[in-house]
Amino acid sequence: MGAEDDFGDYVAARWGSLVRAAVLLGCSVAEAEDLVQSTLERCLLKWDKVRVAEDRNAYVHRVLINQFISSRRRRWTGERPAAVLPEVAGADQTEGVDDSDAVMRALDRLTREQRTAVVLRYYAHLSEQQMASTLEVAAGTVKSRLARALKTLAEDPNLAELRGI
Repeated sequence: MGAEDDFGDYVAARWGSLVRAAVLLGCSVAEAEDLVQSTLERCLLKWDKVRVAEDRNAYVHRVLINQFISSRRRRWTGERPAAVLPEVAGADQTEGVDDSDAVMRALDRLTREQRTAVVLRYYAHLSEQQMASTLEVAAGTVKSRLARALKTLAEDPNLAELRGI
C-alpha cells in the first residue's frame, strides 16, 4: 500500500472524530472542518514521518491542537454579516440545543489546558501516557489537569441541572 492510499484510508477513518474533537475544543462545525483540513494538509506534507510515529493518532491530535491554538491567535472568529438570512423550517430542537449549550458553557469555564486534556482523554480516548506525549508534559501534569477539570465540571450548576440534581 502506497503512502497516498495509507493517508486516504486514515482520513476516511478519522475525519469525523477529528472534526468532533475540534468542535469540543471550541470551534463551530464549519471552523472545525477547516481546522481538520488544514491539520491533515500539514500531516500529508510529513506523512512519511506521521505514518511511522509511535502513536499516529496522538501525533495528529497534537497537530490539531497546535493548529487550533494558532487559529485563535491570528484571526477574529465572530459573526459575519450576510446579505440574505436562510429560512429553514424544521422540528423544534430547543432541548438538544440547550443541552449542547450547557455543555459548551461548562467547557468554556475550563482553562485551555484543562479543556484540551478533557477532549483528549474522554473524547479521543487517549491514555494518560499518550496525552503526556501529545501535550509534551509529564504524566502527573496530565493527571492534575484532568482532576481540576473534572472538579470544575462537577461543580457546574448547568451540568448539575442536566444530571437532574
